[in-house]
Amino acid sequence: MMSGGSFSVISMRSFVFFSLGIGGVVAHGIPHSFSSSSSSSSSSSSFWVSSNDRQQPTSLDDATVDDIDIVTGSQFHGLKTFASLPYVNYFSDEEAASKKYDIAVLGAPFDTAVTGRPGARYGPTGIRTGSQRLGGFDYYTDEDALHEWATIVDCGDATLTWLDNTVAFKQLDKAHRVISGRPTANDTVVTVPRILTLGGDHSTTLSALRSTFRRWGQVSVIHFDSHIDTWSPDVLGGGISDYAGLNHGTFLHIAHEEGLIRNTSIHAGTRGPIIMYSDCDNDKRCGFAVITARDIDKHGIDWIISTIKARVGNSRVYISVDIDVLDPAFAPGTGTAEPGGWSTRELLTIIDGLRGLSVVGADVVEVSPVYDNTGETTVLAAAQIGLSLISLMVAKPVND
Repeated sequence: MMSGGSFSVISMRSFVFFSLGIGGVVAHGIPHSFSSSSSSSSSSSSFWVSSNDRQQPTSLDDATVDDIDIVTGSQFHGLKTFASLPYVNYFSDEEAASKKYDIAVLGAPFDTAVTGRPGARYGPTGIRTGSQRLGGFDYYTDEDALHEWATIVDCGDATLTWLDNTVAFKQLDKAHRVISGRPTANDTVVTVPRILTLGGDHSTTLSALRSTFRRWGQVSVIHFDSHIDTWSPDVLGGGISDYAGLNHGTFLHIAHEEGLIRNTSIHAGTRGPIIMYSDCDNDKRCGFAVITARDIDKHGIDWIISTIKARVGNSRVYISVDIDVLDPAFAPGTGTAEPGGWSTRELLTIIDGLRGLSVVGADVVEVSPVYDNTGETTVLAAAQIGLSLISLMVAKPVND
């Protein structure tokens, strides 16, 4: 009991609810109050328990208390993970050896390569917060992707310095290399773990593409974004220094120059401004076709899905979702918001329509919770997108 307050425990089947109040609480519509001066008919404190659909007062030392389960699930409640998945410290060889996985969630808390508003370093934490209600069977696919054949874990965040981008990218490169290099849990189904990255600004995708190239070879990139992100470093950042040339608007250009991606890649939801018209020519040279945001009005969702599938063909695919592909009405919590984007429902329908593609990696990036609203619509959307991307991986196992 708290001084000046009250404490009660209400047990309903396997759930235990704790209620703290000032002056009193209501249990199942029954008002009950305690105070430091309250008298009691028993020498011990009492609380309410459910028995045969009736409320009965019982002693705190009643034997039924011993039957209450506070162990199941407790290993996930102290640490906030994506969709309450088990946590694995992937840096520990011993722990990773005893807790193998097929799909890993990795946070990339980094935002010092942005040209707009910062804040995406807090994206992984925000997305995990938005994911706490996720789980169960999907209404549209009738599947519980988190509990199918694949063992899925949350590896926490990569340790990334905010003081030196060059070092930070090396740290993230190594984190991806280590996670994707572990043996899988179900090696009769897949032999290489796949990674869902939670960003972080969009430059973090470069490390993921380097990792997928190492394990899978060149990939087609399906890039959901309001911007093209294939700017030459000479146009965006490189005029300042080589250091500044790698940023969230140039990483796809660099990925092309490094030979990581195929010339069968595609942007979807594009609508942001370009710096100069020659950027469009460079974008094509980097291997990208474009589906604009307004193409959904002209052609519809089915056309968008079929166009994406036709573009990537049977190649292995990396899907990158910049949350700013959504209209700011649905995702205000991002650094470079562009009006005129897709709704959350439209994007989720398009992603679900990509089932059957060989998805070897994915990410959700540019989530900046500081700009989100009190309803947390951005992190909720990002979390749901993350689950949809995992669902694509589960639906189509891919071997090296």
